[in-house]
Amino acid sequence: MVAFVTVVAASSLRVWTPSSSRFMRIDDGPIAYQYVSLDHVSRYVVASVIAHEDDQMGLRAQAFHWGDFADRARAHLTGEEQQTYSTIPQQLAKNMFFTPDQSAVRKAVETVPSVLLSATLPDARIMELYLNYAQFGPDLYGVCAASWYYFDTPPWEMYQYHAMQLAGMLPNPEDVVRLPGGGVATPADAQYPSAAFHINGAANVDLPARFAGWGGWENLVASVGIDDSAADHADDRPSDDSCSSMPEPVRQRLAVEDPGFVSRSQ
Repeated sequence: MVAFVTVVAASSLRVWTPSSSRFMRIDDGPIAYQYVSLDHVSRYVVASVIAHEDDQMGLRAQAFHWGDFADRARAHLTGEEQQTYSTIPQQLAKNMFFTPDQSAVRKAVETVPSVLLSATLPDARIMELYLNYAQFGPDLYGVCAASWYYFDTPPWEMYQYHAMQLAGMLPNPEDVVRLPGGGVATPADAQYPSAAFHINGAANVDLPARFAGWGGWENLVASVGIDDSAADHADDRPSDDSCSSMPEPVRQRLAVEDPGFVSRSQ
C-alpha cells in the first residue's frame, strides 16, 4: 500500500507541488522554507547543483545507471568506500518520500519513485523540485530560504561564487555555519568531511573545473532543457513564488541568531 501511494504521489508531481517533503515533516526544529519557481532561480545555481551532484542527469535516459546502483549496493553491504553516489532523481525521491535511514532496504525501495520521477517529469521540473526540497543547513530547506539566510539575496540574483558555495553545502548540510552578518564559515584548514571542506572544494576547485570541462556552465543548464534565464522572468517578480523578499521564517531565525543584522529587504 505504501509503495502504491508513493507511485501515485510521484506521478502527480508534474502538476502538484507539495507544501513540504518527508524530510521536513520529520525535522524536530522549526524549519525555514519557502517555495520558489525555477523561473526565479539563478542559472548559476542550477548549473552548480547539477555539476556538483549529477552532471550526467541530462544525458541519461533514466534516473540512474543500473551498474552504478549495483556498485553502490555492493559497497554498502560490504562496508567498502562508495565510488558512485545518488543521482538527483534518487536524492529527490529520498527527500520527498523517505527518511534519512541509510539501510539497504530503503536504498532499494527508493529506486521505484526515482525511476518514475525520471520517466514522468521533465528534467527541469525535477530540478525545480530538488532545489526546493534540498537541505542547505540545520532546519533550512530550499534555495529560497538558503539564499536569503546566507547571502541576504533573492535566488534570482545569486552570484556565481555564492551559487557554487550553496552546491557545496549539499553533502553535509547539518554542519554548515553562517557567519555573523552573512556569508558562510569556510576556514582554509577545514578537514573532510566537514561542510566547510566540501564548500571550499566546490567553489574553488571542483566546480570551476567541471564548468570548464563542459565548455561553460551554460551547457550544463541546457543539458536539462533550460534555455532561458531568470532575468527573462523579471516582470513576474512581484509574484508570490519569486522569493523576492526574505521569507518570514528566515527573518525570525536571524532575529535570534544575528540580532544586529539588517536585511536589504527590510
